[in-house]
Formats: sequence, C-alpha cells, structure tokens
Amino acid sequence: MIYTDSTAEYRVKFYKDAKTGRSLVLEYIEGLSDKEQAKVFKYIEFLIVNKGYLEEPYSKHIKGKIRELRVDFARNRHRVLYFIFIKRTIILLHAFLKKTAKTPISEIKRAEENYYKVLKNPKIYEPR
Repeated sequence: MIYTDSTAEYRVKFYKDAKTGRSLVLEYIEGLSDKEQAKVFKYIEFLIVNKGYLEEPYSKHIKGKIRELRVDFARNRHRVLYFIFIKRTIILLHAFLKKTAKTPISEIKRAEENYYKVLKNPKIYEPR
C-alpha cells in the first residue's frame, strides 16, 4: 500500500486513536466504493509526489498547518484533512463526506484535536 512505501521521498501515515488503535481515516476510505477508494488513494499518491501540496481545486488550506484534500466523485465530496509532519511525513488526520458549502467547524475541530494529539506523541508517527 502507498502509506508503507519506504522508497517514496514523502510518506503518508494515518492518524491512529491512542485509546482504540483504530485509524478512522483509513476506515472511512475503506468504506467507500471501489472506484471512490481508487480515486482517494490516487489523490493521496499525488500528495506524495507533490510533497504534500496541491493547488486548488485538489487541496485547500484550512487552518494553521491543516490542509484539506478534496476528492469529488459524482455528487459525493470526500474531504481528508491532513498536515505535513517532520521528516517528510504527511499525516492524514480526519476524513468525512462534505454536505455543506463550507467545511463544518466540527470537522475542523476534530482534525485539530487529532493534530495536537500527534504533536504530543510524535514518536508514533516518525519514520523508522
């Protein structure tokens, strides 16, 4: 899978809940149809190739270091909030289906909470 490729200059890691050990971002993506999953993973590959930065409409700055990967598929607007961590690691913080014109504040707050949890436990996400 792309997030374990050690040959890539940049790598992707999924945020994991410290209590449950679950990655809700990965679970969200795996819950999509095969075609939607393929498109999301393709955009994640684009993130790796482009060192974590894509121009609009593919990515957008949200707040602080948090950015939004924008994957539209038919009428579904999937969003993956992420940031670039130390040693060229892209951390995928939170994913959701966007249903409103603006990114809901509750979704941004969830990503922010995960961002701060990553900063408190950086060794979990550092490359080995």
